Amino acid sequence: MLAGPYCGMLLADLGAEVLKIETGTGDIGRDTGPHHLGPYNIYFASLNRNKKSIILDLKSDDGKEQLHRLVRSADALITNLRPVAIERLGLTYDALKHIKSNLTCVALTGFGLTGPFRNYPAYDYIIQALCGVMMLTGEPGSPPVRLGYSAVDNSGGMMAALGVLAGLVSKRGGQFDIALYDIMLSQLNYVAAAYLQTGNEPSRLPSGGHSYFVPAQIFATADGHVAIFITHDSFWAGFCIAIDHPQWIDDERFATMHARSKNRNFVVEQISTVLRQQDSAYWLDRLLPKGVVAAGVGSMADSLRTKQTEAREMVVTVNTQYGPLRMVGNPIKLQSVTTLYAPPPLLGEHSEEIRARHPKTDAT
Repeated sequence: MLAGPYCGMLLADLGAEVLKIETGTGDIGRDTGPHHLGPYNIYFASLNRNKKSIILDLKSDDGKEQLHRLVRSADALITNLRPVAIERLGLTYDALKHIKSNLTCVALTGFGLTGPFRNYPAYDYIIQALCGVMMLTGEPGSPPVRLGYSAVDNSGGMMAALGVLAGLVSKRGGQFDIALYDIMLSQLNYVAAAYLQTGNEPSRLPSGGHSYFVPAQIFATADGHVAIFITHDSFWAGFCIAIDHPQWIDDERFATMHARSKNRNFVVEQISTVLRQQDSAYWLDRLLPKGVVAAGVGSMADSLRTKQTEAREMVVTVNTQYGPLRMVGNPIKLQSVTTLYAPPPLLGEHSEEIRARHPKTDAT
């Protein structure tokens, strides 16, 4: 629904020809959510632009034969199914290497091609729950909280795209085994490493506080919230000057990163008292010129309207006969190259074109 399609879309945006193989009923994403523009489902469109769609029944002899013809001219095959389905349908490197020995096969699954969980179904929610991400999110004492977007699936799509490129660069191909479960454990990096080394489990901190740096969290202001992240002591000095508390620069309770961490509760309390006295804009006007890492806590809608978003061309419009499709653009920029955006394919839209380019011959 998301991880595999996102992987393919990233590659398609960058110029790859990506063929989306679907059953006669199509990707479930085509029917996800209530939003449509003509025949285009908005959820599906946000993950499948720039691709071509071909309908194949991979359980039939004809479908398998057509797949093999596609493999002969393909660089990579990306699958986003459970291992049992990948193997049953012959979508592994071992099953296809006799057709093309340097084919890159990327299996993007919930738990990987091996291991006791391998055939368990998995979605973003489940991986967040199992890997401890939910337990790390939210306020102390509150129930576990899901991250506000599909971080697992999106990370999976990026990792799978990296696997594709690694296979192409090596020119050897082979089977890449990428599990959402592994990806999220990997992204816990320093948090997990600290536990593995010390045995001390991480705890949630109020207002999204960082486990090492203070102040590095969300603070209330007179009219909203600001996020502040201070690491180096030189940044702390600039912060103190900006909020008219230069005496804190040399105060032994505040002066060093170690001291601020040791006295976390006191430091946060003192800063909170100051920041509540003015609104967010006032503080940002003072903090940012001093090089303090800070931002207002805004909505997604706010972020999509900023001058930064506009300058980076991160909101794009795809024109269709039914009107414009607006969506988020590709984050990878290549200087002097303009990324082109085409509509997502209708179900089976390119089946005849692709079959004509890969006709059956006596050799197949």
